[in-house]
Amino acid sequence: MKFEIMRHRLLEGLNDVMKAVSSKTTIPILTGIKLELTEEGLKLTGSDSDITIQTFIKAEENGDQVIRIIEEGSIVVQARMFNEIVRKLPTSDVEIEVIENNHTHIRSGKSKFHLIGLDASEYPLLPEIQEDRQFVVQADSLKSIVRETVFAVSTSENRPVLTGVLWKVNDGELTCVATDSHRLARRKIVLEQPIEGEHNIVIPGKSLNDLSKIIGDSTQPVYIAITDQQVLFKTEDVLLYSRLLEGNYPDTSRLIPNEFKTTVTMNGKALFQAIDRASLLAREERNNIVRLSLLEGNFVEISSSSPEIGEVEEEIQTNSIEGEQLKISFSAKYMMDALRALDGQDIKIQLIGPMRPFILQSAMDDTILQLIVPVRTY
Repeated sequence: MKFEIMRHRLLEGLNDVMKAVSSKTTIPILTGIKLELTEEGLKLTGSDSDITIQTFIKAEENGDQVIRIIEEGSIVVQARMFNEIVRKLPTSDVEIEVIENNHTHIRSGKSKFHLIGLDASEYPLLPEIQEDRQFVVQADSLKSIVRETVFAVSTSENRPVLTGVLWKVNDGELTCVATDSHRLARRKIVLEQPIEGEHNIVIPGKSLNDLSKIIGDSTQPVYIAITDQQVLFKTEDVLLYSRLLEGNYPDTSRLIPNEFKTTVTMNGKALFQAIDRASLLAREERNNIVRLSLLEGNFVEISSSSPEIGEVEEEIQTNSIEGEQLKISFSAKYMMDALRALDGQDIKIQLIGPMRPFILQSAMDDTILQLIVPVRTY
């Protein structure tokens, strides 16, 4: 195998596939990246067996030659070392040549590296995925779904299924739910091309975060194919395979109240900033608790206190308060995460009582829902 490639394009491809490479893998060859060169271009593959990312760099892009192909072939090179070398090469072009016994030469300007590679035939094959259970989501919608749900997954391995996001496809609608049992995030979208039947899969939060980074600012459609053990996200030049989490995801629909005693409508950005200020004192305490109290005249009070430091109180004007006056205490972090997902819009807070879960939604859009369980402070 021998070729020359523009260094910045090789680096962009490596940035994607390195997200799937883990130094903790029990399969030694998976600490490497597989390079496959054909007349069409270069495929890079990285995997830790839970997640596999493959990216394709075309030999020609927009009429420009990106890769000069001299001899086709394949090799597996040590991922972190290869990535570091390419990152630090002195010129904008890289020449890579594989000779006998998998010895790999990397040249750029006056710089030459020699790496001992591995036989590419030893690298695990990509999973087979039938594409009959496939649907399409636009890249910007997919990024929004990840941003509005993944933060609420559990970080504890006690219940592994809660470290993922439930994706439920039914009646032409995709519903994504994440919960760590103290809070819940839900997002719904209508699919452009519905698929038959009902499908429930749980995708690891890490896989979705990696997907979001790979999508970047793309506006392309993302094709999503599902099986019983795997999900495939496919863009024009990147494939991301992720294993699915096993186990029964809890029925979260029972957690979401249907009736409320109080509804507050207000500016989400103003509430976020007030909680951010109140949490300056709250974060000195172990639980980072902030209180919200409903006042006369359509005001709410945000307050927090620390016995060693002091206390803070701030009143905010709301658009409206309908229903009973009450006070509620919550984790400042959870509330700020939820408000961040709602992205500064006017929001609706719906409450039942001081110790019952409450809901945050956009005042204009009910496709995003955030639920938080209050904290007992007395």
